Amino acid sequence: MIQPALHGAAFLADVAAVRGSDTPFDLWWLGQSGFLLHWQGHFCLLDPYLSDSLTEKYAHTDKPHIRMTDRVIAPEHLGFVEVISSSHNHSDHLDSATLRPILEANPDVQILVPAANQDFAARRLGVKPERLWCINSGESLKLGIFEFQGIPAAHESLDVDDTGRHCYLGYVVRFGRWSLYHSGDTILYPGIEGWLLPHRVTVALLPINGRRPERRVAGNLWGREAAQLARDINAGWAIPCHYEMFSFNTETPEEFIAECHRLHQPHAVLRAGERWSPPL
Repeated sequence: MIQPALHGAAFLADVAAVRGSDTPFDLWWLGQSGFLLHWQGHFCLLDPYLSDSLTEKYAHTDKPHIRMTDRVIAPEHLGFVEVISSSHNHSDHLDSATLRPILEANPDVQILVPAANQDFAARRLGVKPERLWCINSGESLKLGIFEFQGIPAAHESLDVDDTGRHCYLGYVVRFGRWSLYHSGDTILYPGIEGWLLPHRVTVALLPINGRRPERRVAGNLWGREAAQLARDINAGWAIPCHYEMFSFNTETPEEFIAECHRLHQPHAVLRAGERWSPPL
């Protein structure tokens, strides 16, 4: 089992230490596509998966989800988070075993989901649909100090519901002069750069586990594609994710790193539980 850089009490101490710090903002990778964002004393969670729900669900099937990296933090300790986003309905991005304990710890937390997924997400979380905040691609919504812009995601196609709303989203999160792109699960599709270039992305958080038919799950960007996308949208930094969680659906970051070097794309590769802040 891969051990996080920080976990449990040590992780929470690191989170507490940034309050009042002079860093521009702070990011912690929580494993898979989960990130904790801090800016000016405020905290936002992106696609957290902090349980063993999928390992338990698939334990006695022909597609076991064997966990590779130990959990960074139990979700009930994240009651200080003000905003949570979910990019789509897959359980490693909308996990009731993660989100319900946070809701119990902080009943006022604001949860953002794609508008197409509102009813499904409400059933999974055991809340009324109107309890959730929703946007579609091309729409924006401000939750607390964080402003979210919906970006279409192709997992592996640009699926829409019967009203034309995208089922998979990425989000550009704006706060102050910074903008963070969390792609959710996606592959490249024509026009993705056009969606992102106007936002002058400071940091792009991109999956690198790729796609292989034998996995029998929808795929994502390969490492080289993630590096190229970051370069094409002029991202200040690129950070890879969606690997080293389940043994059947992972890749290493070497391809991503090599391509970033070739393209002169600034990047950072984090361990789970590790904090990153942009250079001052």
